[in-house]
Amino acid sequence: MDAVARVELTPEAADLLRRLRERHGPLMFHQSGGCCDGSAPMCYPDGEFRTGGSDVLLAELEVEGVEETVSFWMSRSQFELWAHTRLIVDVVKGRGSGFSLEAPEGVRFLIRSRVVGA
Repeated sequence: MDAVARVELTPEAADLLRRLRERHGPLMFHQSGGCCDGSAPMCYPDGEFRTGGSDVLLAELEVEGVEETVSFWMSRSQFELWAHTRLIVDVVKGRGSGFSLEAPEGVRFLIRSRVVGA
C-alpha cells in the first residue's frame, strides 16, 4: 500500500462497522463507478460482492475491536478518476439506495475526499 493511506474511516464509520460486524460477520466495501451510487460505498458481508479484474483493492481497513480487516474495493474505471484522492468513509443520516448493510439503521455510508500529491 501507499505511504499515504488511500482510505480512512471517521470515528462514526468505525462505530457503525463494529455494530454491523457483530450482526453480519466479516465485512467488505465496494465503491462503484455507477451513476446511482457514485459517492456511496456499499458495505457487504465479506465475499458477498464478487470482485474481479475490473476492481482494485485500495485498502485493508483496521477497525479497533474488529479482529479482521475490512477490505475496500473500487471499480478500476472509478479508480482511474480518483487515483490522487484520499477517500474518507463517513456516515450521514438518511437511507441510501442499494443493498448496503447499513440501510436498515437509518444512516448511510458516504465518501468524502481530499486530493493528495500526484
